[in-house]
Amino acid sequence: MSRFALVVLVGLTSGCAAGKAALPNLQPLAFEAAPPTLQENHFSRDRGAVGEAELKQILAAPVFLEEHARVGVLPVAVRYEIDDAVPVDAAPSTLVESLEASGLVELATELSSEWPVDRGVAGLRELAARYRTEYLLLYRHRFVDATRPNPAAVSYLTLIAALFVPGTTVDSAGVLEATLFDVKTGTILFTVNERVRGETSSTPLGVDRAEQMQHRSLVNEGVKRLSDQVLLRMRRLVASRPASAEGNVSAAVVR
Repeated sequence: MSRFALVVLVGLTSGCAAGKAALPNLQPLAFEAAPPTLQENHFSRDRGAVGEAELKQILAAPVFLEEHARVGVLPVAVRYEIDDAVPVDAAPSTLVESLEASGLVELATELSSEWPVDRGVAGLRELAARYRTEYLLLYRHRFVDATRPNPAAVSYLTLIAALFVPGTTVDSAGVLEATLFDVKTGTILFTVNERVRGETSSTPLGVDRAEQMQHRSLVNEGVKRLSDQVLLRMRRLVASRPASAEGNVSAAVVR
């Protein structure tokens, strides 16, 4: 009996081993490793004065409007620099009135650019420091004009009619722009544009005056809408203010 049991045990063991050997040996599927995340700028040609570490710090910092902010409104003509032109436009005062009435800032004021300051961004920051305003709202407007004859120009066949018949149509297309500049960090918080367009009729000799009057009318018409855009974005900046923002200013400075 013991010999018979031994034979049976050997047979069962051999059968199990044969069964295991018959199973296919499947290799695990080979997946390619995921590419690493991008950590640095490989476009070396577009590196400017701001270093990589400073750039990442600036972009990571929260964007908000400080509490008890003081805002200076300054008109600029073409570039973002001190403008020596006489400030005859009423748009800056309209922006100041809107900011004051909003309650979003502690003080809004027009700035006089006749103080002795440098050109460019350095001059803007120095002027803001003199007025002790943490933010500058830089305002400017630009226009493109075109003229064309209208049906009344037929009367120009008699030369004397050109003196008093408005046979020239003056088309003016423009944009009113407001940019909020953070003086401490040197960064721009937003820019808003209000597009305006109009046309008027003029005599050939009065085109220049017609353009000036139309520009003034379009600015007065569009500055209220521009003010609404400014206040909308400033309310968003106030809503984005971190709970610990009081007395905590970002150290990121654009050099």
